[in-house]
Amino acid sequence: MTTPAIQSDKQTNSTSPSPLPKAPHLLSPEDVAKALSTDPEGLLDEQASSKLSIYGRNELEDGGGPSAIRIFIKQIVNAMMLVLILAMIVTFVIKSWISAGVVVAVVVMNITVGFVQEYAAEKTMESLRTLSSPTARVVRGSQTKVIVTAELVPGDVVELKVGDTIPADIRLFECMNFETDEALLTGESLPVAKEAAIIFKEDQDVGVGDRLNLAYSSATVTKGRAKGYAYATGMNTEIGHIARSLKGKNSRFRRPVPKESGKVTVGAYARAAFGTVKDTAFRFLGLNVGTPLQRKLSKLALILFAIAVVFAIIVLAANKFSNNSEVIIYAVATALSMIPASLVVVLTITMSMGTKRMVKRNVIVRNMNALESLGAVTNICSDKTGTITQGKMVAKRAYIPAYGTFTVDDIRDPNSPTDGNITFSPLSPVDADARMHNDNRVDPTKVSDVTTHTKIPAFESFLRVASLCNLATVHQGPNGQWAARGDPTEIGIQVFASRFRFKTVTSSADSEKQWVQLAEFPFDSDVKRMSVIFRRLSGGSDVVFMKGAVERILGACTTIRTKEGDVAITEQHKTDILANMEVLAGEGLRVLALALREWTEQVDEWRGYPRENVEKEMTFLGLIGLYDPPRPESYPSVKKCHQAGITVHMLTGDHKATAQAIAQQVGIIPKALYKIPKHILKAVVMTAGEFDQLSDDEVDALPVLPLVLARCAPQTKVRMVNALHRRGCFVAMTGDGVNDSPSLKEADVGIAMGTGSDVAKGAADIVLTDDNFASILNAIEEGRRIFDNLKKFVLHILAENVCQACTLLIGLAFKDSTGLSVFPLSPVEVMWIILITSGFPDFGLGMISATPDVMTRPPHDRRRGVFTIEVLLDIAVYGIWMSALCLASFVLVVYGWGSDDLGNNCNSEYNASCDTVFRARATTFTCLTWFALFLAWEMIDLRRSFFRMQPGSKKYFTQWAIDAWKEKFLFWSVIFGFVTIFPILYIPVLNEKVFAHTGISWEWGIVFVEALLFFLGVEAWKWAKRVWARHYLKDDVARDPENDLEAGGAFSRYTTVMTTDTVASTNEKGRKGLGKK
Repeated sequence: MTTPAIQSDKQTNSTSPSPLPKAPHLLSPEDVAKALSTDPEGLLDEQASSKLSIYGRNELEDGGGPSAIRIFIKQIVNAMMLVLILAMIVTFVIKSWISAGVVVAVVVMNITVGFVQEYAAEKTMESLRTLSSPTARVVRGSQTKVIVTAELVPGDVVELKVGDTIPADIRLFECMNFETDEALLTGESLPVAKEAAIIFKEDQDVGVGDRLNLAYSSATVTKGRAKGYAYATGMNTEIGHIARSLKGKNSRFRRPVPKESGKVTVGAYARAAFGTVKDTAFRFLGLNVGTPLQRKLSKLALILFAIAVVFAIIVLAANKFSNNSEVIIYAVATALSMIPASLVVVLTITMSMGTKRMVKRNVIVRNMNALESLGAVTNICSDKTGTITQGKMVAKRAYIPAYGTFTVDDIRDPNSPTDGNITFSPLSPVDADARMHNDNRVDPTKVSDVTTHTKIPAFESFLRVASLCNLATVHQGPNGQWAARGDPTEIGIQVFASRFRFKTVTSSADSEKQWVQLAEFPFDSDVKRMSVIFRRLSGGSDVVFMKGAVERILGACTTIRTKEGDVAITEQHKTDILANMEVLAGEGLRVLALALREWTEQVDEWRGYPRENVEKEMTFLGLIGLYDPPRPESYPSVKKCHQAGITVHMLTGDHKATAQAIAQQVGIIPKALYKIPKHILKAVVMTAGEFDQLSDDEVDALPVLPLVLARCAPQTKVRMVNALHRRGCFVAMTGDGVNDSPSLKEADVGIAMGTGSDVAKGAADIVLTDDNFASILNAIEEGRRIFDNLKKFVLHILAENVCQACTLLIGLAFKDSTGLSVFPLSPVEVMWIILITSGFPDFGLGMISATPDVMTRPPHDRRRGVFTIEVLLDIAVYGIWMSALCLASFVLVVYGWGSDDLGNNCNSEYNASCDTVFRARATTFTCLTWFALFLAWEMIDLRRSFFRMQPGSKKYFTQWAIDAWKEKFLFWSVIFGFVTIFPILYIPVLNEKVFAHTGISWEWGIVFVEALLFFLGVEAWKWAKRVWARHYLKDDVARDPENDLEAGGAFSRYTTVMTTDTVASTNEKGRKGLGKK
């Protein structure tokens, strides 16, 4: 099936002048290369830069980045700002010009600050989207490079493999079992097999979907590999033509849904109209856009708006619904005191700054929901190769049953076949190990002349399989440096073959070629092996070469090559091979087997030929052991995960003994396994076969889920995630291949590798640019920091709102001789504190560093989110305590040392009778301003004392100043609040006419005493929380799973331990969504 847009395609590029003389499917690869000034060795970097300036970036048009106008409108058209604008209108209507002017100034300032901050955040997110965009492998200057897809240009030689998203329209010149999924482009649901050699004629009417020698941008590779020349990029691609035709057709209006008969009723139109109105209203209120936390805070703002309306009615009712303008202003101010005006914008800025910090720590966030999820992760399921290990495979051991064992040591450069020392022993690894234990060791001999060994037919065949059943290439550059291209495992094997100067596929000159490839059956994570069929040009015979997992290779072998020749393979042979494999795997080596067979059948078309017909009756040749050293940072990172209450599981395709050895080296499982009871140890380290044989009920009954899962297949990863979910765990899963996509989507946080497939990246929430396990820990630490900061500024904002609301409502009791309430805080003071004094500290709280205990606490409960019981209590306690102190300051000035007279008409203007009220109001305003600023500093750590946030510090009297200065933005925000209070208090006209207060003198004594009382109250509450936590919150400190394992009997503390009595309850939690996305 082909879409109309494709049917109308022309034979030439109709969008812009094409560098090709005619459509690419009508040209040979050589003609395309000539027209694009390129060749199979690729463009030079200078050529690529020049072409980039001519053809532009390889991107579809999407609106050109952040829109300043859209962001500006967003600052005005939102629920919070409209409340302020409504207040402004009210002040103009009642002709309260000073209040109106102040509100206008506040509105303008809020819009300006919000616009500047959010525009900067959008620019940051735009740059991060560029970083997270797909990458392409290209050949430039004979070197394979990974570049951002947007930088690819016509003429680039592109390498494609399974899982890649094709980065541009490409004329193929090399294909091997290559198929692509073009459903996005053509609507065809089945993969399309490609053929590079086809050249169509001009008189053939060939639709886009039938051009088998082309690969199209945005299609995905489902099978095989290929190379080709990019001939169209960006909007000049076929998908770009469709994008141009669809541009501007997106609509936010719901369409009426017709009945089965196709008739559209009036009711359908009504439902569509109602849905459109609902969507628009929810979008305006922020209830259906953004992350879950943003939506939750938008709901909170809506609730607070409703409370604000109620409070305004209470104020009017307390003054008998007087139409006095000052009463109305007071009602408006009381309502505004409950509106957290900066809440959503601070959240947006905090999250964008968090993603920017993550980039510096090699983590790219693709899904903003992950920022909220990372801090809740309880279990990490990680791959081994390239993540926990370095991904630099070195072939250290090779065992050939017909000859002996080779060992390579002292390797510094994994790509150099000339680096290291080779030794040979005629003994098998099992025999050598046995002799070593019996003090009858036979020292291997050093290999000085490799040709003496390559003359041995059995070893020659082994090297030939290693070299030909291999997609990697190794070559020495003009500067003498060795370089390699390909998969790390295949590079390691190819380097081993090159050590013996083994060269079976020679240079490009046809006369020098010894072998030609006929077919390839690529490695698959299900069959765990790879086969290629080559033809020997000198003799004309065909040979199948195969490598893969030892068990899978043995299953395909019927003979084995021994010192006596090829003999039928027996169970004893298999036992001996597996025993030797166990010895090599026990050294932490990844062990593969090599085999071959003569191919005598005639196959006219290899495409679609069943691989099971080829991969049988093989001859076993030997084993090769590759060492992938753990990253130096893996061990400390795993330990930090354990200290943070996070369990690490290693899911790998390696052999069980190899996986166990590496897991012990990096601390995933204890080295002293003998301390663990056997029934526990059996569950700690399992193979995928053992795990998959268990039913879900049997998995749930395991005392502990596997920490090491060997020979892992993609479906096993999905089962593991589901098993963890049933135990109430919150799971992060890593993956890099196409088949990892289901497990990445099933996990709560999917983590893709930067070098992985585009399909895996598309399914993931975050991408690691360095493929490093330590970066996962960085992401979790950053996620916890962001989550903590969200709690801190939300707590700061809402505690202030509670304080102001209580102060203003209780202040209704202060009535003058006319019966009208006297404001303890003027409306302008309220707005100043909400939007100016506390606004900047809120931004500062969103950017502060992590607390010292951020990675020693257990993961937070995602069900409760920011609004934990502790946070809710803090809001109430801090808000009420500050309100009590503010009211006390007002009472002390008026009734303690004042005239006990609330004056007349003191809400609107200053007169002789209002001096006491104006001084009391100024004192209250100063106290509240100081409290708001001091509370921001106290929020740096929600439990530790502000004066002792670093428990190990010896600077008992100055540490608080160091900690305050460390957070620069917050520090200067607090200083700004302190500085601005003096002109507000003492500048004539500004103080009495605008803020309705006057300068104070002896009242500073009250301010200082109440500041001291504020600190005493807050510190006392924090001390009470610390005492409570030590005595009652047993889970407040993270448990170390490895220590629990080594303790032997303390498994109730282990995060994934399950007893049969709790299976039903946790399964029920899992069904209710605990640990689910």
